[in-house]
Amino acid sequence: APAAPVPATAPPGTDAVAVVGVGVRLAGGIDSLDALGALLHAAGSTLRPPPPARADDGVPLTLPGGYLDRVDTFDAEFFGIGGAQARAMDPQQRLLLEVAWHAVEDAGLAAHRLRGTRTGVFVGQGHHDYASLPLRIGRPDLIRAMHATGSSMSATAGRIAHHLGLRGPALTVDTACSASLVAIDTALRHLADGTCDLALAGGVNLALSPETERALADAGMLSPAGRCATLSADADGYGRGEGAAVLVLKPLAAARRDGDRILAVLRGSAVAQDGASSGLTVPDPGAQADVIRAALAAAGLGAGDVDAVELHGTGTPLGDPVEISGLAEVFAGRDRPLLVGSVKTNLGHLEAAAGVAGVLRAIVALRDQVWPGSPTFTAANPRLAGTGLDYRFPAGTETVDPDRPLRRVGVSSFGFTGTIAHLVVEAAPAPGTAAPATDAGPDPAGWVPLAGADPDAVRLRAGRLAAALEGLAAADRARLLAGWRQRRDHLLPWRAVLDATDPATL
Repeated sequence: APAAPVPATAPPGTDAVAVVGVGVRLAGGIDSLDALGALLHAAGSTLRPPPPARADDGVPLTLPGGYLDRVDTFDAEFFGIGGAQARAMDPQQRLLLEVAWHAVEDAGLAAHRLRGTRTGVFVGQGHHDYASLPLRIGRPDLIRAMHATGSSMSATAGRIAHHLGLRGPALTVDTACSASLVAIDTALRHLADGTCDLALAGGVNLALSPETERALADAGMLSPAGRCATLSADADGYGRGEGAAVLVLKPLAAARRDGDRILAVLRGSAVAQDGASSGLTVPDPGAQADVIRAALAAAGLGAGDVDAVELHGTGTPLGDPVEISGLAEVFAGRDRPLLVGSVKTNLGHLEAAAGVAGVLRAIVALRDQVWPGSPTFTAANPRLAGTGLDYRFPAGTETVDPDRPLRRVGVSSFGFTGTIAHLVVEAAPAPGTAAPATDAGPDPAGWVPLAGADPDAVRLRAGRLAAALEGLAAADRARLLAGWRQRRDHLLPWRAVLDATDPATL
């Protein structure tokens, strides 16, 4: 049964924000929250050698990591983008544009109805390796007018807003590895002050430069094994990960009013700086503790109201003990151990997109009431022994005790130039607390319109609908189908009408 509400020091839900949709593309073919959940339940890893095609394209990477396949592909025709312009676009722009579209679909929204609305776009991005590719491969002639916007990080957010016709704020944040969580914090602030009514927030990261890899390795940041051995005795740096994720965010009250499916609730966040630590890239435990306290205060919660923390957890010999020490300043003295973990052990470190990846892990944990395992853990880093924090870091995935359900997870993300962020993620409201999406009757059967840019896209949508319907109770199926009929974008060129009586036939 859902946990009883926790007493708060501020009115609960006043600025709470619902996650109503997710778009995701991660290594290992992960393209949905359920696919990520399957990896996390299995305590799996996406670690592998660099794809051979990278070297063929002028990007000879050497270290293993969580790499995507075919980052050179893009459905330019679907987005109405010409071939020359598409080739000039950083693959990170292309990837995030596609993922943002999938996030809008996942939220049950018709893209054309967002045109002219106060919807904001908030993106975390760091590297822009693609800008130097023409020079690296000896083709300076490829640098033309479209290269200016194609290599600009501001265009990553701008293209999404332009394509969807959005009128809210659109900005790209670069605070290094905390960028996407800072982008989410920025979105929450704009939603709270009424600057926008809906927000798309997330991040993207692709490894497209051997020079960047070399520089990070020379700085001692990268693991020779290409993996993040978070909190482990053999931690020796981080392994790089690739991917993109976008959350569709809406004020909780509005999401309940509109009958939206709510995946999780974002309760409060904070952003701060390490300040005058002993070096630009050296973390400070006191600053990390302060930003966690600030996020808890924004949420109207205390340290005892948080059940687990998704660590920044890069797996560096210095960073991990500092992070646990910072947590100890906030969470020491609890009546139960603090669950900790890091999605970096599964996916690698997604750098600018690491924060939103951590949020997705928190959403899966809260939704499924499990704490995912960490496949890279061997034995505890001996430097953690004196931190004073009573914590648990399971190597294998554990089911949460139903008598002590997982209700809230803190998510930390720290940039290597000192900008740090923390977010409190809460489990979605219990089923039945949201209003129905429409006045549709309880019959779960019926005809459902589907549309796509081509026949394969229609088939893909049918598969996604079938997966969403699987295992749902009749009333929930009726609500989902009614929302699909009402909100999905059926104006795309290829269309079909299917009978959803039996999801297995879709």
